[in-house]
Amino acid sequence: MTIAHNPTPLLANGHHDIQHGRKKPLSYVDGFGTRAIHVGSEPDPSTGAVIPPISLSTTYKQDSVGNHKGFEYSRSGNPNRDALETSLASLESGGAIAIAFSSGSATTATIVQAIGPNAHVLSVNDVYGGTFRYFKRVASETQGLQSTFMDLSADDDTILASIRDNTKLIWIESPTNPTLRLVDIPRIVSLARSHPSRPLVAVDNTFLSPFYQSPLLLGADIVVHSLTKYINGHSDVVMGAAILPAHHVQLAAKLRFLQNGHGAVPSPHDSWLAQRGLKTLHLRMKAHGVNAVKVARALERSPHVEEVLYPGLASHARNDLAYRLLSPHARKFVDGLRSVADEDGFSSDTEGDFPYGGMVSFRIRGGGFEANKFLTALRLFTLAESLGGVESLAELPAQMTHGSIPEKERALLGIGDNLIRLSVGIEEAEDLIRDVEQALEYASSMV
Repeated sequence: MTIAHNPTPLLANGHHDIQHGRKKPLSYVDGFGTRAIHVGSEPDPSTGAVIPPISLSTTYKQDSVGNHKGFEYSRSGNPNRDALETSLASLESGGAIAIAFSSGSATTATIVQAIGPNAHVLSVNDVYGGTFRYFKRVASETQGLQSTFMDLSADDDTILASIRDNTKLIWIESPTNPTLRLVDIPRIVSLARSHPSRPLVAVDNTFLSPFYQSPLLLGADIVVHSLTKYINGHSDVVMGAAILPAHHVQLAAKLRFLQNGHGAVPSPHDSWLAQRGLKTLHLRMKAHGVNAVKVARALERSPHVEEVLYPGLASHARNDLAYRLLSPHARKFVDGLRSVADEDGFSSDTEGDFPYGGMVSFRIRGGGFEANKFLTALRLFTLAESLGGVESLAELPAQMTHGSIPEKERALLGIGDNLIRLSVGIEEAEDLIRDVEQALEYASSMV
């Protein structure tokens, strides 16, 4: 049985011509929102349905042995998954090949499996707890993976000295989870290319989504997303994806081979839901970002807050880097906000502030007691793990998402019991600010 289905043909600009001659294909020059709505979501040719149907069939008719319409068995390929992958490749600027997985963790695992046994991974130290767990407690046992976690803002010599002869992969999150530290992606790519081992550079782009950051345009080899988060955006799907540039055809084929072998594939229904969600990604990310910077400003004003971690604030130490790392379409959005004083309050006197995704972390004055009181007093922010949905969420990383990281290592990373992470949703900003302020007052009054 063939393990890989035939992908739709690539255009000269690296995007899929999924129109199959019915229309002129959409061009990469079309805007982000236009591509989100149209690429991979053409009307069904048999019925004219504007929204593609969900294809639940597990197997497909062959006219003769090996002669079929591109699908054999749904683990190897499915129309809904293909459509979603086409959309993802278009949205992640610089991407030509997208592979959708059953979860973000499955995506990470498959990439690590692809680099082979006894390899070394250099990872940013402030990494998602599930990624840390997979590197240190799973891959180390199953494939002899060696891993080094370090601050990727260190000087060039320190980073180069950490790359070994068997280093096959550099793993980046930027912003990191949960302290929102930034990694200068082009710099790390340059260092990786200068080293004899020439490791691949993978960027987990979940926090910013393809709207705010385009790592492939910055030189990365692989972009990883937990589609569960912003791309789906409605907290009802668990999925992941890897997106690669056109020149990594062989690596993409290896990832598909491994995925098919261990079966880490998303369902047709989940693929359909995720594609539904990404159609509004540009609108939601703008709203998430504007709300987040407003909430971050309110937190900065509060006497009950020790520190606010949001790279979009002018007060953030790496605000300039955050702006440089913006995708072209996000920079256009940000510059448009800065150019006029409108109802969103982005006037010339606050030109250093700008939307930079929907994640805000902060340190409440006090410790775990105050943090827990704050979290239980929230009315609109729901105490829950995950992020990126239309609804606002809040959590305590030290005891929740990053509980698998040893306490001493958490302390070194600044993940203390007073660090709170907010996923700012798209509700009315004034309501969210009021909710945060009343919870802060309640937490401080209980001391």
